[in-house]
Amino acid sequence: MRYLLQRHPLPMKAWFRHSLVLTYAVPAELLTSLLLPGLILDTFEGFGFVAVAMVQTCNLRPAFLPRAFGQDFFLTGYRVFTRLRTAEGRLLRGLRILRSDTDRRKMVWGGNLLTHYQYRLAKVAVSETAESLRIVITTPQAEADVEVIARFDAPMTEPPAGSPFHYLHQARLFAGPLPFTFDYEKETNSIIAIEGVRENWKPVPVPVEVRRLSFLDHPPFNRTHTVLANAFYVRDISCEWKRGVRHPLPAMP
Repeated sequence: MRYLLQRHPLPMKAWFRHSLVLTYAVPAELLTSLLLPGLILDTFEGFGFVAVAMVQTCNLRPAFLPRAFGQDFFLTGYRVFTRLRTAEGRLLRGLRILRSDTDRRKMVWGGNLLTHYQYRLAKVAVSETAESLRIVITTPQAEADVEVIARFDAPMTEPPAGSPFHYLHQARLFAGPLPFTFDYEKETNSIIAIEGVRENWKPVPVPVEVRRLSFLDHPPFNRTHTVLANAFYVRDISCEWKRGVRHPLPAMP
């Protein structure tokens, strides 16, 4: 009955010291193999989108516990932008989890016990100044290594070169995080939806130099040329996640 535990059964709270999210545009047809039953790809002008979120998280804990019980850790999350139409006809916008990396063994164990987020252990080095943020992530088989530098001293007025977005307000719609996170529960043929609530979420577009992002060197991404569609940065954000809600899907043939 482990799947009952993995429904994100506890409401959680945390503080984001800083978050850098890169979103890549991928031809929509290449992302269909990554969709879960019941989910629809969220697209713009023929592209689907994969977000790479790098977050310094503080005081993660069940919402009913004081801050002293919280855990500090670094998280890298790989997500696909999707939608779910519920049985009541609501169209929920959210992210489908592909992979999660963290620098804390406790998070690997606890995260995989209570969610489907697929946590793995990684080494993380972060260097931050008033002008820049440098993040280096090393994974055991180099399957999700990252080296990226974001600059804060060169404000952006338009999306990165080659982005399918024409204006920054379009890019912000795919800046992440979205209201929901989705995963599939095969034991009950259901989608588990976890709703997040964030205060003062005002992402700022930043120029980035992506020196390495090995996750995109693997299928299906290596079958096309992925394009950096946007890069946004936020800091000092209070976040909460509600208990997971199960949405049964129609019976499969």
